[in-house]
Amino acid sequence: MIEVKGLVKRYDENLAVDDITFTVEKGKIYGFLGPNGAGKTTTMNIITGCLGATAGEVLINGHDIFEEPIEAKKNIGYLPEQPPVYLDMTPAEYLEFVGELKGLNKAQRSEQIAKVMDETQIADVKNRLIKHLSKGYRQRVGLAQALLGEPEVLVLDEPTVGLDPKQIIEIRDLIKSLGKQHTIILSSHILSEVSAICDYILIISKGKLVAADTPEGLSSWIKGSSSLSVTVKGTEEKISEALKGIPEILSMKLEPAQEEQAFLLTLETDEHVDIREKVSLALPGAGCPILGMTRTTMSLEEIFLALTGDEKTEKKDGENGGRDEEEDGGDDSGEEGEDEEEEDA
Repeated sequence: MIEVKGLVKRYDENLAVDDITFTVEKGKIYGFLGPNGAGKTTTMNIITGCLGATAGEVLINGHDIFEEPIEAKKNIGYLPEQPPVYLDMTPAEYLEFVGELKGLNKAQRSEQIAKVMDETQIADVKNRLIKHLSKGYRQRVGLAQALLGEPEVLVLDEPTVGLDPKQIIEIRDLIKSLGKQHTIILSSHILSEVSAICDYILIISKGKLVAADTPEGLSSWIKGSSSLSVTVKGTEEKISEALKGIPEILSMKLEPAQEEQAFLLTLETDEHVDIREKVSLALPGAGCPILGMTRTTMSLEEIFLALTGDEKTEKKDGENGGRDEEEDGGDDSGEEGEDEEEEDA
């Protein structure tokens, strides 16, 4: 559905996107992760035809976004981080306007507007001014405009930013339901959200794609991503000596456990290696009985931090020529005024 080949975006000396290549398959939900300033929004803006590239190729359903922008964009519905709505319009007026821009005739507009209002559950506020709607409803109106024209691909940049927990759950459920009829790419800072929604995850760091896999398969990108926690009785010397003969152990940490004369042993191992049997034989054989054993893998948060490194001082969008990223969205205070309607029911 989407092919990105050797994509590069440079702002003078700043390399915002550095030779990114990936493919998006039809009918799946893809999560796009990365620290602030990593290049996510820039990449999404290029994919949707809102921004040019320094080099590379983007094909949307076989159409080059640079050479055939009109045909390519017919396949895309885009929701930027800030919904592109006109506050002095009602949702009904705004969607009519967007439908005209997308070239829908009157009959198509009438049919599709009713459909997207139903899908995004905004029919009950269709005649209220958008400026009087809550953040959650504005986000739904933004999703509705992205759905007009029946695009096969939806690109959603931080679709839940600034929403309260209830609204986040509602938008998350809506995206999952839309994933049954559309191919979706979404960016998010909420890693648990990406893990819950997405079939595939792309992680970008410093403009480079550093990982692309299923949520379950991402741990294989980190050597030593599997660990074994063992509660064992014995002395530090005996425990350490007993485990010397297991070469797959990369590191070992011993901490006092709650049980008397017992330790909590954490063993980091080579990827895809299960050492439980060797440990089960080695420790009791050395007079160190095992009281408990648990095998764990890295969480998505740990994988993300390991792959992106320490980017606490990474440049943010405004430092990237004012054009690249990103993204906290700020708070919503003062934006909706005293007339704001109640949050989504």
